[in-house]
Parts: sequence; C-alpha cells; structure tokens
Amino acid sequence: MTNVLLETWDTPFELPPFGQISDEDFGPAIEVALDAGRAGVLAIAQQAEAATFENTIEALELADGLLDRVAGVFFNLAGADATPAREALQREFAPKFAAYSSEITNNTKLFARIDDLWRARDDLGLSDEQARVLLLTHRSFVRSGAALEGADGARLTEVKSRLAVLGTEFMQNLLADERAWFMGLAEGDLAGLPGFVVEAARAAGEEKGADGPVVTLSRSLIVPFLQFSPRRDLREIAYRAWGARGANGGETDNLGIAAETLALREERAKLLGYKNFAAYKLETEMAGTADKVRELLMAVWAPAKAQAEADSEVLAAMMADDGINGPLEPWDWRYYSEKRRSAEHDLDEAQLKPYLSLDGMIDAAFDCANRLFGLEFSALDVPLYHADARAWEVTRNGKHVAVFIGDYFARGSKRSGAWCSAMRSQKKLGGDTRPIVVNVCNFAKGEPALLSYDDARTLFHEFGHALHQMLSDVTYGSISGTSVARDFVELPSQLYEHWLEVPEVLEKFAIHVETGEAMPKALLGRLLKAQTYDMGFSTVEYVASALVDLDFHDGDAPSNPMESQKKTLQGLEMPHAIGMRHATPHFAHIFAGDGYSSGYYSYMWSEVMDADAFAAFEEAGGPFDPELAKALETHILSAGGSQEADALYTAFRGRMPGVEALLKGRGLDQVA
Repeated sequence: MTNVLLETWDTPFELPPFGQISDEDFGPAIEVALDAGRAGVLAIAQQAEAATFENTIEALELADGLLDRVAGVFFNLAGADATPAREALQREFAPKFAAYSSEITNNTKLFARIDDLWRARDDLGLSDEQARVLLLTHRSFVRSGAALEGADGARLTEVKSRLAVLGTEFMQNLLADERAWFMGLAEGDLAGLPGFVVEAARAAGEEKGADGPVVTLSRSLIVPFLQFSPRRDLREIAYRAWGARGANGGETDNLGIAAETLALREERAKLLGYKNFAAYKLETEMAGTADKVRELLMAVWAPAKAQAEADSEVLAAMMADDGINGPLEPWDWRYYSEKRRSAEHDLDEAQLKPYLSLDGMIDAAFDCANRLFGLEFSALDVPLYHADARAWEVTRNGKHVAVFIGDYFARGSKRSGAWCSAMRSQKKLGGDTRPIVVNVCNFAKGEPALLSYDDARTLFHEFGHALHQMLSDVTYGSISGTSVARDFVELPSQLYEHWLEVPEVLEKFAIHVETGEAMPKALLGRLLKAQTYDMGFSTVEYVASALVDLDFHDGDAPSNPMESQKKTLQGLEMPHAIGMRHATPHFAHIFAGDGYSSGYYSYMWSEVMDADAFAAFEEAGGPFDPELAKALETHILSAGGSQEADALYTAFRGRMPGVEALLKGRGLDQVA
C-alpha cells in the first residue's frame, strides 16, 4: 500500500495534499521517516573519510529531510485540528522523537567528527554562516549530553524521554479541560452584553451542540464576557473555571505533571554540570543569567504595580457606587475597567468592533508588508486541513516567496492561544526551498467576523513571526527564520504590532462592515490615545507569570509548584484583584515543552528592543521609511540565527537599547 505522506507531492507549491491524508497514514510514515533519518546519520558517522564541513555538518543538515516534512504536517494538524487519533499519536510519538534525538547526540562517532571540526574551525576556511552553523551544532550536541559517558548519559536519555511525554500530556490535559467546560446562558443572562458577544456565544453553543448560547474557555469569548456581563455571579463562575484549567483533579490534572517536570529539568541541568535549570537554559539567550532577567522584570514591576494599585482604588469605588460591598475581585476588574475606559476615553468595544473586521485587519497586515518589503499576497484555491483555513501565495517582483496559511477561528479541536509555525522552512542547501508558514489564532467566529483591538494586535503579532519565516534568506535550515534566541524571537512579532497603531493604516482599513465608512477621526484618536489604558493590570499579570517561571527554575526544583507560585506572589505583594496571566496548571508556555521554560520573560526582553526599533522609524522618515525597512529585513528578518542576537540588533540600530523606551511605550515612565 502507498502512503501519500511518503510520496512526491505533485501539488501547487508542493503543499501537503491534505485531502488525501488520513490519520492512519501518520504512524507508518513517521516510522519510515525515523528509519531514514537513522540510516542517514549512521552513514555520516561511519564513513571512512575524515570529517569535513560538507560530509558531516551539511550532511547532517539534510539527514532529516523526510522526517521534517512528515512531522511538519503532523504537528501543525495536532495543534490546530486535534482528533482523538492525533492525540493518541502525539502520546505515542513523544518518546520516540526524544529517543531519536538522543540516538543522534549519543552517537560517539558522530560527535567525534563534529568535535574534530570544532577544534580545527580556524583552519577550515568557513564562511561566516558556516562557522555559525558549526558553533551551534557543536554547542547543541554538548548541551544535549554528547560529552557524557556511562550512567550519566543513559540517565539523561531517560530524562529527556520522560520530559517529552510529560509535555504532551500537559497540553492534552489542558485542551481537554478547555474543551469540556462551558456555561449555558439563558436569554435573560444575555442582558447587557453587546451584540458581538451574544453572536459569539450563540455560535459557541452551536459548536458545542448546546440548546442555546454558551460561554466557553476560549479567550476570545470569555474575556469579553468578563468585560461586559453585569451578572457578577456568572462572571465569578466563568473566571474560576478559566483559572482552574488543569487543576480540576482526575485524569486531566496537571499539578503532578508540573512537579515532575521541574524535578526532571533540574536533574537534566545538573547532569550537564549546571547549578540549576535556569543557568542551563539562559546560557544561550541574550539575557545570559537569571540575575539579568530578574533585574529587567523588577525594573518594570515596581511602576506597574504602583499603577495597578492606583487603578484598583478607582475600580473599587465604582463597584461600591453600584452598591456592592467587599473587595474588588479578579472577576470584577475587566468589567469595571471597561466601564471606566468607556467613560474616560469615550470608547465602547461594541462601537469599535464593526470597524475591525477580520478581513480588514488581514488586508491591513498585508498592505503594511507590501509597503515595507514589497510583498504581494494572492488568495489560493487549494485543499487545506480545515474549512476555516485560508491560503495565499506570497510574491515579490513576480517571484514566489512563500505560501501563507491563516487559520483564525476558535474551535474545540484547536489548542488555545495564537502561534506561528512553519510546515516547511526556508533553506538553500539541497535546493532553494521556499517556506510554508501558518498563523493560528482563536478569534470568535461571526458573520462577518469582528475583532477586538487586542485581537487585531494578536493578528499583527503572529504575522510579524510569519514575516520572519517568509523573508528568511539563509543557506542552512537550522538557522532559518525564527531559529534564534528565545528572547529575540519575539522582536519581529512585537515590532510589527506597532504598525497597527499607525493612524494612516487604521484610516485605510478600519472600515465599518455595514456602512463602509472609515472610522471617524475622533474615534480613531481616542482609540490610539487609550493604548496605554489599564497597562498596570496587563503588565502586572504578565510580569507575575514571568517571575513565577523564573523562580521555578532558578534554584532547587519545588516539590509543590503551587506553593512556590504562592510564595513568589506573596513576595511581590501581588494585587488581590489581578491574577497571573498563566497560572501553573495551565502555563503551557513553560510546561507543554521546554520552549519558554525559564524564558517567559522573553516577551518583555524583546519589547525593550521593539520599542526602541520602532522609535528608529519615528526618528527617520516615518513608519514606512524604505531605508530602515531594508535594514530591518537585511539585519533581522532575513538573517535568521546567522549571528548572535545582539550583533543582529546592533547592526540594525547601531546600539543596544535600555528599558526606558519600554516604560514609555507602556505609559509607565511617569509612575511614581
């Protein structure tokens, strides 16, 4: 029998033939791809010829071609459109992929060849890019335990395998809790809710097979419900359910997984000679040490907390005016903050949303990319993995650049949040490979789909990641696109958000879906003026999460993560009415894999740079200055991981920034 995943894809742009792929194809295809990868690596390690960059490093870059192709399809689908079969396959694949990775790094003959090249690197005549790839390859092997021997090496393999399993279980438990919970709303419960929230609740009810409208744990629905529902009792139920994800006991409880994960990470770090996991993880990041991370976060924490406490007094007074006794609670903050925003800035989310259609904001993101980088986007009529997904061909001067896929609507089969991934990454080695880039979001569905301003910012953010992938121009796949330091990867995405705030962009694309009229200038002015509104709240909830993450990993692993979380928040004197953005049981950034573990601070580290980088445009010829746009592409977006992050940024800006631009951008620079 043939397996379409293993065949040559005779499709437009060699897109995966989604209409022909079944879940039953993945297991056999992954096994074949793993075997092919093993054979390729074995051939590299056992060849008689002395090691050269070409027969070892470049050969290793190409060894996983089939596995990259098959896994690229599977893991994109598993995150964006899960099925019971795909979830079972994820659990099955996790230890297999970990074992495969360990087989490669534990291959002593292979590492000996890489080590020989590393020792002779100054005599090899390598290009700058080749020297970078050699450094990263050697460092990756060492940090994966290639230099360990005997029992330590064997134990590290066991630890990595178990961590892979735990990360998969954590994410699937979280998805199960998010999928299972919803709160039905009677018609009377809809009173006070804007039309777009009612419409989203009805659509969610249909998706859940309920008799009427429901509130789910999708951020795009629960947040506006907490903003607008006058029913304090229902807000409390919804908020508590949102906060309890992953901590409901039973088979989907994540607390034991979190504790075991932290213990194994500490063991992993110590096997490799580091004092703790934070020291191991941060060694290769821009920050370098936990002390530097904490210094940044605390510099922002103090003014943010002061602002949040001042705001809480105002909101508590508003609640008292409504005749409600007692303290301001987390399920009250968004409701009264929205009221205050409407009063102080004359902004009503229900008034704004008709101007922020999904299609209009997609067009805005595309238009900015055209003006900055000359990219053009043409809709493609091709089979995709879900009816909600859309695809575009990306070209420049008539030449194919990439395929971009957008999958924007929330559904039960999709994990929460928003992300960018590449089904295929750019590289030149072995032929000019152009990327297939995917943006996945969880916006509420509607006819037409309307976004909040935060949703629109998320769309621009993820598209910034997509540009990093699409404009990549390197030879080696291992340094392509977003393959950069974790605390640098958010720079392109967060920087791109700034173009949503450019008045001429909103003047052109913030068009009312019914009247076709542009957003009135007065409303636009109030919207842009309010961009730092409630920044104390959003900064506190983020920084608290980042500090909890750092404390988890900077020292002995806590046996009780919830007690560790509590201790950190008490030490910070966390405001009562603000919850962490991501509490431990649903902190997927750090527990559903190692991606942001000891690294959730990365968004703020990158924000220091993105605020400074956009200031460069403001200081020059404006937001679409062609020379700066070219420099941004040359030194950051196209460069991938070809140099250290600070070198890339300095090449663009001429210097590294301080925290001042970040505080100013958040409106916290004048807080006492």
